[in-house]
Amino acid sequence: MSEYYVAEKFLSINGEGLRAGQPAVFIRFRGCNLKCSYCDTAWAQGNDCPAEIMTENEILEYILSAGVKCCTLTGGEPVLREGFDKLCTLLSEQKELRSEIETNGSADLSQIAALRGENIVFTMDYKLPSSGMEQHMNTDNFRYLTRRDCVKFVCGSREDLDRAYDIITEHKLSEKCETIFSPVFGRIEPADIVDFILEKKLMTARMQLQLHKFIWDPNKRGV
Repeated sequence: MSEYYVAEKFLSINGEGLRAGQPAVFIRFRGCNLKCSYCDTAWAQGNDCPAEIMTENEILEYILSAGVKCCTLTGGEPVLREGFDKLCTLLSEQKELRSEIETNGSADLSQIAALRGENIVFTMDYKLPSSGMEQHMNTDNFRYLTRRDCVKFVCGSREDLDRAYDIITEHKLSEKCETIFSPVFGRIEPADIVDFILEKKLMTARMQLQLHKFIWDPNKRGV
């Protein structure tokens, strides 16, 4: 049995992703290997962040106790947590539960992709130039994505939008998975993203706002 440092856990709605607006349990793991310029959970990155130590069985018990059909594993970077494969195996056995892994695009997804059940999905970021972290992106991960997964492009500038288009085109992502464009909160007008999607005829892409930042204070935790 493994132990995980959980920075916070709570019941809310999915603020983004393919199940945006749907009730979900969130498990936020401590620790991240990237430092994006716009990170809104920087407080959970460091090893000095207060955290609750939980086993995979305790995490599952908490998720099931909420009585919802979706959970989101986030961070930080959950895939890099020691023993994460054991948790994913356990969650794969819960056929009525949909588990979403939010991953930053740098961590190798091959092991988790090989063992996950159909009820476990990836929401994988591709970090664009304004993040300052694009050099860490692992494009080999694209081979492990399916139609039930998505790649999320968080955009803060026209340069970011153009780079996202290049990645979608080069790696034929529209044929492999879902694609989402999301604005860096306060840095780019959502209408500019819509105009870009239509200009480039990305007719299977989605533009998405972070719902939780409009429903609650943008800096509020636990939502």
